[in-house]
Amino acid sequence: MNLASITAKWAGLAPAREALIDTETGERMSFATLDGQVTQLANALVTAGLIKGDRVGILSKNSIDYFVVYYACARAGFIAQPLNWRLAGEELGRIVADGDPMAFVSATEFRNSRNELQTAANLNVKLWLESGSDSDGSFKTFLATGATTHHPAFDQVGDHDPVLILYTGGTTGLSKGALHSHHSLYMGMLNQTVAERIVPTDVYMLTGQMFHIPVALAMNYMAHGCPVVLMNFDARKALEIIQQERVSAFLGITTMLNWMMAVDDFANFDLSSLRNIQYGGGPMPETVVKAALDSFPCTLIQGYGQTEGMTMTFLAQEDHAAAVTGTNSERLNACGREGFVTQIRLVDQNGVTVPKDSTTPGEIIVRSEANMLGYWQKPELTAATLKNGWMHTGDVAVWDEAGYVFIVDRAKDMIISGGENIYSTQVEAAIHQHPGVLEAAVIGVPDDEWGEAVMAYVVMKPGEQASADDIINTAREHLASYQKPRAVAFVESLPKAPTGKILKRDLRDKHWPSMGKQV
Repeated sequence: MNLASITAKWAGLAPAREALIDTETGERMSFATLDGQVTQLANALVTAGLIKGDRVGILSKNSIDYFVVYYACARAGFIAQPLNWRLAGEELGRIVADGDPMAFVSATEFRNSRNELQTAANLNVKLWLESGSDSDGSFKTFLATGATTHHPAFDQVGDHDPVLILYTGGTTGLSKGALHSHHSLYMGMLNQTVAERIVPTDVYMLTGQMFHIPVALAMNYMAHGCPVVLMNFDARKALEIIQQERVSAFLGITTMLNWMMAVDDFANFDLSSLRNIQYGGGPMPETVVKAALDSFPCTLIQGYGQTEGMTMTFLAQEDHAAAVTGTNSERLNACGREGFVTQIRLVDQNGVTVPKDSTTPGEIIVRSEANMLGYWQKPELTAATLKNGWMHTGDVAVWDEAGYVFIVDRAKDMIISGGENIYSTQVEAAIHQHPGVLEAAVIGVPDDEWGEAVMAYVVMKPGEQASADDIINTAREHLASYQKPRAVAFVESLPKAPTGKILKRDLRDKHWPSMGKQV
């Protein structure tokens, strides 16, 4: 099924129903209007000479125009190449050159970045368009040139054709382009539908940026005829939007939920419309999970996933409800079990499935039709990641006899100190037992005696203070002695990828020489 059939379907079933609400501009758009613009832009791009498989670059914060570009690419058989606007010019230029787009749409606020890209000799962009209320008007003018009728080229687009290049957050190095098809995204959306238990009355708030995988979660709600509320995340603003738009569901990574709960007058907001919150982006300490269940008037699910495979495992609503009453409470530390259209295995270095004994670690591998087609223009890396129908995630976990997966670390985040393997997530969970801790990231740093020593970077909650000894002593209460941090650095914030995952490589770079610890 073509992703653009989402707008066409609901334009026919409920043309006046709201599809998108942009809280930044106040614009609200119906499915009929959205579908009309999608058809026009798709036609205009075909008329401009783009052919099936061409890429269309997008540099923008969340907006309605962004969705128009996405769905127009889907309808005409182009590949959308959304770009991380937070990147520095050199990395942004590298990624644009990697995708080699024929057309480029950028928001007004990124005009300087666009101008720098326009001077690059290695780009083949033929069509530069600018969107936004203060733009040069080129996007809207170009859109208006498109026909409103069905183009024969649209009939040449198949379910398994590529439609989206999503660049990874770069948690372990340079970003890579994960290539998805209409089919792989729809299968990932099916996983989400079952896990989130979407209903037609839902109102979804998109908290993540549209240049990464959360955009597919928003598209899934639109596929059910539900409106999507767009925002660029701010904790107080998110609470205001939930109250005003009667939002019923959203994806909140650990950091977002922490900051929302830390808003000083949190209790004064009417959040009664909330039905379900999915959280993800990395392990959430048990203390934070319990705080979220106490603070938000709805169910919680956890989703574990990657850009390459969307969400792959889920910790269900019932698991959370049971855990807080004392039944299998340890499962709050799990990322759940395999999703509806997903198979999960944990394997050792020889590819042998490890026992479900809650002890033996193995790499998570995934078989699913939601997995990416491969990495854009990286056949060797694709072959190393996709083997015999299984995608190798690089994440290390253990699992119990019921198939619940407990992530212990990324393979490259494991610390080896004095010959002992130390999993950073276990140390972080222990640090979070301190009531004043908002966020923590643990890395290994060079140590002449032990090879590596454990170091913690800690962000305290607003108004809270602690000493390094306080943090170390809290960790010592819950860990073996060799696992506790030997040093603590207090910081105002932690470096993060667009997904919200903490960029530990940025922290490690401060301590390791360029040819030292591999990241």
